[in-house]
Amino acid sequence: MLTLQRQEMILKLLKEKGSVTTLEISEKLGISESTARRDISYLDKEGRLSKVFGGAALKEQQVTAYEYTFEQKNDFNIDEKKKIARYAASLIEKNDFVYLDAGTTTAYMIDYIEGQDVTFVTNGITHARQLAARGFKVYLVGGELKASTEAIIGSYAMETLKSYHFTKGFFGTNGVTRDNGCTTPDANEALIKKMAMSHCKKSYVLSDYSKFNEISSVTFAPFEGTDFICDRTVPGYEKCNNITVIK
Repeated sequence: MLTLQRQEMILKLLKEKGSVTTLEISEKLGISESTARRDISYLDKEGRLSKVFGGAALKEQQVTAYEYTFEQKNDFNIDEKKKIARYAASLIEKNDFVYLDAGTTTAYMIDYIEGQDVTFVTNGITHARQLAARGFKVYLVGGELKASTEAIIGSYAMETLKSYHFTKGFFGTNGVTRDNGCTTPDANEALIKKMAMSHCKKSYVLSDYSKFNEISSVTFAPFEGTDFICDRTVPGYEKCNNITVIK
């Protein structure tokens, strides 16, 4: 198991339980307690959990500007992302003009899209390649390439998006809270998301449960008025009518 995968599983356990002992981590992940302690210490230094005697606890909500690369994100919560992606893809209809945001969950959608009478615009390099390979008509937004997330950003991309009017748009996010809405670490990516969303007749933010109660540096959409697709009911958000939970 890769170190990043192991650490994300520890954070996943914390999301579910609130706190976890070193022994529990060792047994759940099939690793030694010394390895569990090292991971806890590392994640504590990164500000992603609180190291306590005998284990770890959820850290009080705070802003983080840290972002994994596209390849690293692909290893996290794969089943949850695919579940969301399958449902999101089912919302695409014949003759739709769709904006597909760069990101791993939106990328998983491509395998589940049916029919060919759909046109796509995307700022994701990987997305454009995969959509073209499937035979779809696809436009790749021009501009600056952000290597870590394989997303096109910048002023030229913003100008390009101004001329489009999408029937539907599907977006990724790094964090979701009631007060701060949808957030991402990069201001330039936030601007692209915000612009694209404003040109969508209907837009959806795809967010697995681990993104809730996380805050990144820049808000690109408010919580209220945004439609979310999630893989499960998140504690504290049970009564939110703008969250579709996939059964």
